[in-house]
Amino acid sequence: MKPLFFPEHPSFWYETLRMLGHITYGGADFGEVVVTAQRITPGDYDSWHDNWRATAERVDAEARTSLAGGHPVSARDGFLRASNYYRSAEFFLHGNSADPRIRHAYDASVRCFRQAAALFTPSVEPIEIPYEGTTLPGYLYRPADTGDAALPTLVMFNGFDGTAEEMHFFGAAAAVERGYAVVTFDGPGQPGTLHRQGLHFRPDWENVVTPVLDHVLTLPGVDPERIGVLGVSMGGYLAPRAAAFDHRIAAVVALDGVYDLGDISTAAIPLPRKEAEERLRAPQAPEIDAALEAAMAASPIAKWAMEQGMFTMGVDTPRAFCAAYLDYHLRDGIAERITCPVLVCSAEDDGFFKGQPEALYSHLTCEKTLLTFTAEDGAEAHCQAGAQRLAFARIYDWLDRTLSGRVAA
Repeated sequence: MKPLFFPEHPSFWYETLRMLGHITYGGADFGEVVVTAQRITPGDYDSWHDNWRATAERVDAEARTSLAGGHPVSARDGFLRASNYYRSAEFFLHGNSADPRIRHAYDASVRCFRQAAALFTPSVEPIEIPYEGTTLPGYLYRPADTGDAALPTLVMFNGFDGTAEEMHFFGAAAAVERGYAVVTFDGPGQPGTLHRQGLHFRPDWENVVTPVLDHVLTLPGVDPERIGVLGVSMGGYLAPRAAAFDHRIAAVVALDGVYDLGDISTAAIPLPRKEAEERLRAPQAPEIDAALEAAMAASPIAKWAMEQGMFTMGVDTPRAFCAAYLDYHLRDGIAERITCPVLVCSAEDDGFFKGQPEALYSHLTCEKTLLTFTAEDGAEAHCQAGAQRLAFARIYDWLDRTLSGRVAA
């Protein structure tokens, strides 16, 4: 798909496409996205923030007026869009973690989403999930009119840069339409825990998902035999990683699949993999530091990824981030430990993890399906951004078939 906006700035275009994709589940409106994009100076992070924040504030104010006037549906729809626009506003600011605009926009995004959540029928319930002496923030969704039935349940989470709130558009709403109960959450390194508790990413995501599943199994109406896990973007590593160690998981959706993030962190280093890893982990490696700085200068995507990585991993240099990324892999027999069925999604023109879904698929020894999305589908971008209805139709058809034979004892 040719960029409709920002043809010289692929990171800006991808985030705009991501926003356009969320229209289908109420996360944006086409005209609002187009007008905002037209006002942004290409490549200017401040301009991106200022214009998305202005749109968010306008839509937020209108939603509050609707609510005060007794128009709950209009208010709900406005708060959903404002939440997503606030999320986008602070997206490129993480090169300076102390920037107060980050927390302002994030808090506004959460507030708007929770105002919208209360206006659904049934309401989307904010929850706190016990985790290592603290809690993980999340949301519980239930379909309407299911009574006391034991429901197939999806636990889902975002990846490297998204929020639990965004998961409403990235799978939760689509699942509820099909009769699933859903739990979304932010784990360590994701915004809800990073901003409020200072928790950073950890590679052993099974130690995150296991306490989440412990909590999910205490909730009424959950079928313990039909619990699926869906991870988006970097979540396409985190979800399979959890399933390798927690066999209560009945199915996994990796959207898109990731096998070894070390492939990504060593890509800019023209050395054999083993030597590149040694240099990344060394106390000092000025030539590697220079190579990473050059990569950031040459590529807006690399610049953003390094800054985002330092922010979410809690490290101070690009090399430290790349070194941390080496631990995020399913090598050494980890992928082979997964016993439940796995759906590995792949985007034909993935700008972030190209080739990773196929690598994961090739190492799985469980029941497995590779689902490739193409340019002909209009779904070739990372995580099928811009093609949510198409993607979730195929994903949930697979999940329906996979879980249909499993029933509560």
